Amino acid sequence: MISIDITLLLHVINIVVLMLVLNAVLYKPILGIMEKRAQRIDTLQGEVVQFELDAKAQQAELDRKMREASARAKKALDEAKAQAQAIGSEKLASIREASDQDKKKALASAHEQVESARKTLQASTTDFASAMAEKILGRSLKA
Repeated sequence: MISIDITLLLHVINIVVLMLVLNAVLYKPILGIMEKRAQRIDTLQGEVVQFELDAKAQQAELDRKMREASARAKKALDEAKAQAQAIGSEKLASIREASDQDKKKALASAHEQVESARKTLQASTTDFASAMAEKILGRSLKA
């Protein structure tokens, strides 16, 4: 049976002292370590969130710069195409002009040759007609 005597009181005091010693030596340090660990985890999670935000901002900046570079490249390409087309048009116009001048010179030369041939033929037509008439008639036409 349970007897209430001095040993019971000593056991209660022993348990209370053991609880105080364990609390001071074991529980409080472990709770402190766990609290520091929780704080460190919270800090690291905050840093991870900040790093993710920074990475997104850097990616957005990179995308913006790429769009700007692409726009500049497209603009430069369009300008180069326009310039090349203008130069090509100028060269084509000068070639057409030179061709037209050559054509006019050739036509003028051909007209001169035709006119010269016509004059030559008209001059010799009379002689040719006389010769033909003499041959056809069989006699001389000179009186």
